[in-house]
Amino acid sequence: MSLILPDGLPAIKRLKEEHIFIENCTQTEDRSTRKLRIALLNIMPIKEITEMDFARVLSYSPLNIELTLMKLRTHTPKHASLEHMERFYTYFDELKDEKFDGFIVTGAPIEHLEFEDVSYWKELSEIFAWADANVKSTLYICWAAQAGLYYHYGVPKHQLPTKKFGIFRQKVMNPTLPLFRGFDDTFNMPHSRHTEVRAEEIRIHSELDIVAESAESGTSIVYAHNGRQIFITGHMEYEPYTLDKEYRRDKDKRDDVDVPQNYYIDDNPANKPNVTWRAHANLLFNNWINYYLL
Repeated sequence: MSLILPDGLPAIKRLKEEHIFIENCTQTEDRSTRKLRIALLNIMPIKEITEMDFARVLSYSPLNIELTLMKLRTHTPKHASLEHMERFYTYFDELKDEKFDGFIVTGAPIEHLEFEDVSYWKELSEIFAWADANVKSTLYICWAAQAGLYYHYGVPKHQLPTKKFGIFRQKVMNPTLPLFRGFDDTFNMPHSRHTEVRAEEIRIHSELDIVAESAESGTSIVYAHNGRQIFITGHMEYEPYTLDKEYRRDKDKRDDVDVPQNYYIDDNPANKPNVTWRAHANLLFNNWINYYLL
C-alpha cells in the first residue's frame, strides 16, 4: 500500500529515493480502499527533518496511511518558512472536527521552561484533551511525553545533572502487550533530553504502566488506558545521523558538549554511527498502527 502525504512536501523526493511508495491526496480521492488518518503535531524546530523521520517509520505499514500535518495558532516557528507552514500545515482549530485514527505529538526544545510558562500551553492543553476524547491512540514523544504526563496525571519533570544523550538499552517490562509483538527482551532507543520523569512518581498512578525502562536512561515508555495514550521519552523515529548533527551543531557553539553515548562505532565521533534501533523502531510504529488504530 502507500503513504499519503501533502502534495509537494519536500520529504517526498527523499523518501522516494529510499524506495518508499508515496502518493498525494489528489491521487487517492477516488479510492475505495480504506485509509488510516494520522495527524502529526510537529513542534520540533526543523520541520522538514521531523516530517521525514515520521513519514519514514509510518511507511512500513502495509496499509494506506494519510499523514496530516498540524500546527498551533498560538505559536509561530522560528526555523520554518512561512510558505512551508502555510502550504503543508493546518491549524488545530481547523482540524478538530475531522476524524483521525491516530495522533502524534513531537518533542520541542523548551525543557528549561515550566509547562505553564510555555507560550502555547493553553492551546496544547486543548489539543491533549481533544486527542483523549476523539482519537483512538496518541503517541507523545520526548518533551511531549513529559508534557502529556503532566497535563493528564500531574507527573512532574526534573532537571538532569547532565544531558541524557545517546543510544540506551531498554528492557521490555510487559512483553505480552501488542505494542511489543515481535520484540526482543531488550531494544535500543535514542535519547536527547535535559529533563526526566521518575518511575516512583509514575507508579503512584494506577492508570499508568511503565512498559519499558532502562538502568541508564530511566523510564522510556509509559502506557495508559489500553494504549489510548502512549508516552515515549526518547526518539525511536530518529534517522541514523540525527544525533550526529545535533552533536556537531552544539560542539560548534560551545566546548562542554559530550559525545553521544553508545552511538558512534568505537565511541569515536570520527566514525559513522552504529545504527542499532531502526528495526525495533519500525516494528514499534507498525504495531501501533495494527493494534491500536484499526
